[in-house]
Amino acid sequence: MPAIRSEVVPPVYRMAQKHQPFPDAEAGFSDEKMGDPVYRGRYLVTIGHCLECHSPQEKGVFDYGRLGAGGRVFNAELVQGFPSSWPGSRAANITSHPTAGIGAWTDDEIKRAITQGISRNGRKLQPPMGISYYAKLTPADLSAIVAYLRTLKPLEK
Repeated sequence: MPAIRSEVVPPVYRMAQKHQPFPDAEAGFSDEKMGDPVYRGRYLVTIGHCLECHSPQEKGVFDYGRLGAGGRVFNAELVQGFPSSWPGSRAANITSHPTAGIGAWTDDEIKRAITQGISRNGRKLQPPMGISYYAKLTPADLSAIVAYLRTLKPLEK
């Protein structure tokens, strides 16, 4: 069978991004290990750019030593396509910390936040969380993401 020509167009992001790849993305992933839920969850979180938003950033540089600690601020100037009246949002702490993070959340509460944009306390999550995309994840992929998030070091801030 002859080869099929396929061109992949560069991604278009709704907000400006510096190229500072997540460390696991640089190392790559192995198909052979995808059966391990934590490994698969780390892969999905990496391709979903979850930790780029949910890790602190100082002067445009990600602090990957504090994975998932949250705090990154998003506003209408940063996120294209939102009205200037949008008050903005701050990325939540998604580490396993029992009070500052999601350590005390049930698996179902975490899955609901990812796929429906509803926090543990019923509060609606704010943009730029890509809830409409994450809502299409399979149950197995959601469980893998939760398994990986449970491994993040508990950080308060």
